[in-house]
Amino acid sequence: MRSPLLPTVLIGTLALCSGAAHAGASCTLKVEANDMMQFNTQRLTVPPGCAEVELTLQHTGSPDPGGMLHNWVLVRRADMSAVATAGMKAGRAHDYRPPDDARVLAATPVIGGGQTSTIRFPTSALRQGEAYAFFCSTPGHNVIMRGELLLDPAARVADSAGGH
Repeated sequence: MRSPLLPTVLIGTLALCSGAAHAGASCTLKVEANDMMQFNTQRLTVPPGCAEVELTLQHTGSPDPGGMLHNWVLVRRADMSAVATAGMKAGRAHDYRPPDDARVLAATPVIGGGQTSTIRFPTSALRQGEAYAFFCSTPGHNVIMRGELLLDPAARVADSAGGH
């Protein structure tokens, strides 16, 4: 005799397992930067169930050694201007980022045309409802090269892979 509770128990077990897998998931984001001082997106979305973000910055510009340099820096929106100013003072030797500055939540090194940099950062420091900004901290670039990073409770892990 088959128990009427068996399908319910199986469905509940599957739901718990899939939730646990989602909670520890790693999300992949990709951002492109070019010689026109532009990111290819101004909005990145991360589901809060994502424990770690793997972000790849690809500089699609010319590999000219004297060409544009770009990076990707994540901060709370309220800190962006001050971090950008401190980054200019820190200079190229520090990838235009103030060294050991707790306001910098994640950042790639500065890269040139044709180069790629991938970083990983935990989402544990990010809070739902907080406004986050990303920008290029190369002097003068942050005026144009900026965007927002959102924690979207409705997003699925697969949705964040496209960088939107």
